[in-house]
Amino acid sequence: MALQTRPKLLRVGVIQDGRIVEEHHLLHDSVTIGEDARNTIVLPPSEARPSRFKVLENRGQQFHLIIDEHMQGRVNLGSSDVDFDALRAQGLATRRADDTFDLPLQESARGKVELPDATLFFHFIPAPAEGSKPPLPPELKASPWRTVDRLFFGILLSMLVLYVLSVALIVAQPAPVEAEVELDQLEDRFVRAIIPQQPAKKEEPQEKGSTEEKKPEEEKTAPKKTSTPASTSAPVNSAERRQQMEAKVASTGILKLLGGKGPGGGDAIADVLGSAGSGANVAEALAGAQSGGALAVGAGGGNGIANPQGDTGGKVAGIGATQTSGAGAVNTGQKQAVKVPQVADAVPEVDSSEVSPKDLARFIQRMKASIQRCYEKELKRDPTLKGRVMVRFNLKPDGRAGNVEVDESTLRSEGVSSCIITTIRGWKFPFQPSDDVPVSYPFIFSPGE
Repeated sequence: MALQTRPKLLRVGVIQDGRIVEEHHLLHDSVTIGEDARNTIVLPPSEARPSRFKVLENRGQQFHLIIDEHMQGRVNLGSSDVDFDALRAQGLATRRADDTFDLPLQESARGKVELPDATLFFHFIPAPAEGSKPPLPPELKASPWRTVDRLFFGILLSMLVLYVLSVALIVAQPAPVEAEVELDQLEDRFVRAIIPQQPAKKEEPQEKGSTEEKKPEEEKTAPKKTSTPASTSAPVNSAERRQQMEAKVASTGILKLLGGKGPGGGDAIADVLGSAGSGANVAEALAGAQSGGALAVGAGGGNGIANPQGDTGGKVAGIGATQTSGAGAVNTGQKQAVKVPQVADAVPEVDSSEVSPKDLARFIQRMKASIQRCYEKELKRDPTLKGRVMVRFNLKPDGRAGNVEVDESTLRSEGVSSCIITTIRGWKFPFQPSDDVPVSYPFIFSPGE
């Protein structure tokens, strides 16, 4: 009976600066190199190799060395060392459809692959026998009791015991029986909370002299009863009562004025407003309205109403006493011109034939209002702020402004400069050049005149 030999492991390592920096022992897995994180050996990016290249491929329980046309290295096939150029020239390696070469490896083979940034070596080693791993001593073996924080576990266990005992004690107590209370037995607590009880006021003793003095004053302020004449009797029916009310109203106030008679026998208002009266003598026109006491003509013979009197007998100041002397001269102050901040027009410097400076200047002039707002905001803090700001930026193929910066500025205002940069970055220019176009544009600010 033939003895079965265990398959050997493929040992693969990476050498950098004369020392081994990485090592793998493989039984069935293939070995890949490249910048992809899924590779067996991760190397820095390089144009000479793809992101994932399979150097040692396991097919049919046998490893195969895969090399391309430019790979350099040597391999020992048991009797002699052969470099990769000889493998490709002598046909020892099979050429595949993807222009790579395939060389089957025996368990006695070993070699190295030279890469631009590292050296890859490989050879076969015997697999360790089962159970060959040395056992750990008992004091080094992990156990749950050794990994647990004993102080924390003790506190947690004590709290759990106290919680269980507290719950058991509460459950064991009998439930209290509450007696039913009628509505009239409830305390009026809410009323006391909203309207607090006020302390009783103490009565202050009054002096005898003050009480004696108040008595005659109270007798003086007694209400007087007005006697109604017995001759005024209520009207018999509603028709008579209505006629009396109309007569009383017609003889008082403005109605007396409107119903009064003028010197010619006509209405007083008609005489005043008519063309024949010519407004020369208002007193004659209103002479018929004097008897009722509504209006009285001035004693001086003028057209002013001196002492108007109503039904109640009140008096007001005459119109003649409230004469004015005309409008006079009114001082409205000196006329001042309003200063309007200005942003002067300029011609941009464009280093490209694809963008017209005039069209670019016309677009910037349309967007000048947003730049002027940046200047007006800082002008409120410093009314003497003025100067010139040269802005440089690159006009991108997508119509946006990139690398916006202030090249030179005599304005001495960081707020205006930063606001201009932010504003230009948000613009969408109507140009789409094939490459970045450098642009320089000066903004000249003045507070106006």
